[in-house]
Amino acid sequence: MHFSDVSLASIGVTIPTARWTSEQIERDLEPLYTRLKLPEGRLAMMSGIASRRVWEPGTVPSGPSIQSGRHAIEAAGIDPTQIGALIHASVCRDFLEPATASRVHHELGLGPQCWVYDVSNACLGVLNGAIQIATMIQSGMIKAGLVVGTENSRPLMEATLAALNADTQLTRKTVKPAFASLTIGSGSCAWLLTHRDLAPGATSFANGIAQANTAHHDLCRSDQDTAGAAMQPLMETDSETLMAEGIATGVAALSDLLADSGWTRDEIDRTVCHQVGSRHRVGMLEAMGLPEERDIVTFPALGNTGSVALPLTVAAAAASGELEVGDRTAMLGIGSGINSVMVAADWGQTQISGEWSGLLDELAELREPEPTVVG
Repeated sequence: MHFSDVSLASIGVTIPTARWTSEQIERDLEPLYTRLKLPEGRLAMMSGIASRRVWEPGTVPSGPSIQSGRHAIEAAGIDPTQIGALIHASVCRDFLEPATASRVHHELGLGPQCWVYDVSNACLGVLNGAIQIATMIQSGMIKAGLVVGTENSRPLMEATLAALNADTQLTRKTVKPAFASLTIGSGSCAWLLTHRDLAPGATSFANGIAQANTAHHDLCRSDQDTAGAAMQPLMETDSETLMAEGIATGVAALSDLLADSGWTRDEIDRTVCHQVGSRHRVGMLEAMGLPEERDIVTFPALGNTGSVALPLTVAAAAASGELEVGDRTAMLGIGSGINSVMVAADWGQTQISGEWSGLLDELAELREPEPTVVG
């Protein structure tokens, strides 16, 4: 779908302060590592993830979402009553009901005519919400809308660590489905989209497409629906098959995006993929015929932050100058299910604001080349 009247006016970010390294997680798994004789450094080596952030105990998603939403609204300089839709779109939410969006809407002081609801679609929730808001704006239904999400990895990580150490029947083979759970991180991000008249010069949210490959809906699955701050979920993932089928879905989706936007691969200045890990990134870019040097990553410092992974990476790239005005930017989202949502955007003067908690400095250090040893 083509959006001629939609701008990404601003992005709000909230990053947790607590940092869990892959080395620390392996130390916590010492009973398992010792019994199975697993080599130290395996987690970082296989995933490319050095660390991930976690919220403090007791954090509920609406809290950081309110902060991120407030950052986005203030950065755009828009009257909150002009916002006609508020979508909360992360996997994590406060309760089964009411919608987490309800508390966020109230605390942000948005108007009574605002559309308020939750959207959930694994790692694609925020992108799905952005497309819904863009469609509302393009149709003339609203002038501005906010999509926000907060992912909380702490309960999943703690439950996974406890389960892995407690199960003495695990083998090197049977432990593999739990590996993906150890790569998950926390974060919060809000995108404020408006009619272009309200944000002249901001990023043009130009095209959006969807691709479904739901024959593979069972490759990544949490147990039952246990939404809420006290949830203790476990997740099993067939990582190898999920990666292969996800890449195939992404290749088909990119073909649709290029057709819809009229771009060629060579005309894409910057790409942002869903942030899973190093193997996924290399495999996906190779299959799509896209160069690694144009791609932007945050997973080494944040891990996989679910629905906010790609939106946070876009924000970090803009804040650090990796994304520049005029860059043709392809946002390449893929989520379990399997589904893909992709967006073509002409990057403009989108305002970025938030609480980065040292993340930008950490990413800059990770981007620095290794020193050359002579002699």
